[in-house]
Amino acid sequence: MAVQLESLPFDPAAELARFESSLPVGSVGASASFVGTMRNHNEGDEVTAMMLEHYPGMTEKQLEEVIADAAQRWDIIDALIVHRTGNITPGDPIVLTAVCSAHRAAAFDACRFLMEALKSRATFWKKETLANGQQRWVENNTPG
Repeated sequence: MAVQLESLPFDPAAELARFESSLPVGSVGASASFVGTMRNHNEGDEVTAMMLEHYPGMTEKQLEEVIADAAQRWDIIDALIVHRTGNITPGDPIVLTAVCSAHRAAAFDACRFLMEALKSRATFWKKETLANGQQRWVENNTPG
């Protein structure tokens, strides 16, 4: 079970391949993953950039707890969360969640749980830069 916070852009496909290749051949019957990317709009405004801040040490611990909760709820083999921090531009991947299990239901359910739980339980702050140059803090996560 792994958590990675990345201050530079990451390649979700490469991270997923590395994650899946680390598991014993034949041990996984299903895998599910989700990649979230930055949109160029929010709340009706054009967004040109975002600064994503976190609380070092605490955020990683919160993400590890989310994975541990998923492992308690579902029979999973392994799980991964990769999350960006720092300066992000539209189209950049922000988050990757991935789960491997023996069966698809556990993989799908646990992967969705990871994404939804990290949105509500992990400490991240988002400051958007709008096309007009104004900046604003994002107060609420967008609904799933």
